[in-house]
Amino acid sequence: MADLVTSEHNRSKGYGKQLLEHVCKWAKEAGYDMISLSSGVQRVDAHRFYQEKAGFTIESYLFRKSL
Repeated sequence: MADLVTSEHNRSKGYGKQLLEHVCKWAKEAGYDMISLSSGVQRVDAHRFYQEKAGFTIESYLFRKSL
């Protein structure tokens, strides 16, 4: 597991798409057939990016409870 983040002032410049394309290429070359990511529910702009620009689909919700 790893975090890939673009700084706020560098968003909407294509860097996130380039990072994800690199990850996908690396994963394919390493024999993986899927990548997944998680993102906080408050990150609406990021979710739009993942779906509209990066081709991800929403497959599930993660539920967690602090004790």
